[in-house]
Amino acid sequence: MTYGPYEQIAVNVDHNILTLTLNRPEKLNAFTGKMMWEMIDVFTKVNTDDEVGAVIVTGAGRAFCAGADLSGGANTFDATTNPARKERDAGPVDTVDWSDERVRDGGGRLTLAIFECLKPVIAAVNGPAVGVGVTMQLPMDIRLASHDARFGFVFARRGIVPEAASSWFLPRIVGISQALDWCYSGRVFDVKEAHAAGLVGEVVEQAQLLARARAIARNVIDNTAPVSIALIRQMMWRGLGMDHPMEAHKVDSRGIYARGASADVREGVSSFLEKRPPNFPMKVSDGMPRFFPWWQERKYS
Repeated sequence: MTYGPYEQIAVNVDHNILTLTLNRPEKLNAFTGKMMWEMIDVFTKVNTDDEVGAVIVTGAGRAFCAGADLSGGANTFDATTNPARKERDAGPVDTVDWSDERVRDGGGRLTLAIFECLKPVIAAVNGPAVGVGVTMQLPMDIRLASHDARFGFVFARRGIVPEAASSWFLPRIVGISQALDWCYSGRVFDVKEAHAAGLVGEVVEQAQLLARARAIARNVIDNTAPVSIALIRQMMWRGLGMDHPMEAHKVDSRGIYARGASADVREGVSSFLEKRPPNFPMKVSDGMPRFFPWWQERKYS
């Protein structure tokens, strides 16, 4: 699989781990439309790249991502008057068709692409992460941060609202009260508070941040079946929206039935009994079970 060339991110694949680095260090990795499309390209391609078992996202320089690039001034977020955003101009606010594709928020386009990803995604937050710099992390599975990290849901202080589908993700991660506290105040808070609330799972020394992220990715890649991981990721995330455990039972049951007859399960059991590392033969690109993607089914049979 070929990634790039990219202008605002850097991508490296090493021993089945893809590291995506936000790469505008002179701008504290401020988020732009170009960065969005480049990141979406990566998260789309990894789904069919069997050489990638996990993705790590980090930032170049001293920041993870300082939020949206505000160099456009007061009209930065105004798609109707900002000449740099003409591709998003769907017409006057009073008469716009809200279903127009051009109305869609860029951060949400990215987080939905991450949500759809079939590989584990680890955030290695090396410094300040504000605005979209923090909301882009929410659909990532594991978030590690250095002691230098800072976070801020600063939208109300800029006169806008939380984006990137964060009104769905954030309360599910930290609870509604904490989510509202951060979004109401718009304050920037330290990694200790983020860790205590569960936004960050682990705080790591800056020099060890990427090594720790790689160790987590390595443990997954070396010991688990890629098809199982792809299914588990979607089962867990999509299960957050289910209205009854029976819906989870339906998906679990299909997974156990289909996977139980697979070559992966035979290898998983045999390697355990023989006390050796597993070598799972099935690939995500062509080995997903017939019931996948189950959420596109509209009947309850």
